[in-house]
Amino acid sequence: MFDQMKKMMELKKQADQLKRELEKIVLEYSEVRGLKIRLNGAQMFQSIEIDESWLAPQQKARFQVELVKAVNMAIKKSQKEAAIQMQRSG
Repeated sequence: MFDQMKKMMELKKQADQLKRELEKIVLEYSEVRGLKIRLNGAQMFQSIEIDESWLAPQQKARFQVELVKAVNMAIKKSQKEAAIQMQRSG
């Protein structure tokens, strides 16, 4: 039982270390013209930059669709980076 507790504590330590490493990685997604999203490897958004052309009232519906698309792609990119970091750490 003590060995299991020791293993669990070691796994938690590794998970905490991985989280700290992921928080240091900043990813950028800018494949949707006029939108730039930055988030870290732990999937916390750092910034969203919006080109002024998206702010016109007639662009609202399209902007909403493209923003959701860009956010989802940025998250996917972050998930891939997290998987790479997990493989590296063991």
